[in-house]
Amino acid sequence: MTLKLIKASYQYQKEIIDMLEQWQKYNDEHPEANKSPNAIFKNDYHDFDYYIAHLETLEAKDGLVPDSTYFCLDEERNIIVGAINIRHELNDYLLRFGGHIGDGIRPDERRKGYATKMIQLGLQECQKLGIKKVLMICDKDNIGSARSIISNGGVLENEVNHEGAVMQRYWITL
Repeated sequence: MTLKLIKASYQYQKEIIDMLEQWQKYNDEHPEANKSPNAIFKNDYHDFDYYIAHLETLEAKDGLVPDSTYFCLDEERNIIVGAINIRHELNDYLLRFGGHIGDGIRPDERRKGYATKMIQLGLQECQKLGIKKVLMICDKDNIGSARSIISNGGVLENEVNHEGAVMQRYWITL
């Protein structure tokens, strides 16, 4: 498994759209599905110019913080297996319920170890941003996410209730 994080670009437009179409179909059929990272779903990818131009938040505004979004490319198979969104700082909401990193693996590639490696690569990007302690949060019911976070050094701080779900808050020291 050779993975790398890439930014959205025309070079990978087909691979990104293939992933998004498959993932959106899954989400439509499973309304209860976790939609993390939200950043990849906030704009319509059918207008790819607009999609990539508005994928990231460059400066804090309207409750949003600056962020970076990456797609995870399996170089051996030339497919996008997931995405990760890194918030450069935390506001009050993110401190309680969102964390620095939102990540997800496309449905047909889950349970193959991609999330653990993608988080590892995301943590390297956090280091480049000067983030010393990374907060990651997942649903208590999402055992796979918790394992991936713990495998990357996550230490459970506490659990909080949010919109009827129990969320686990993990800190990773870089």
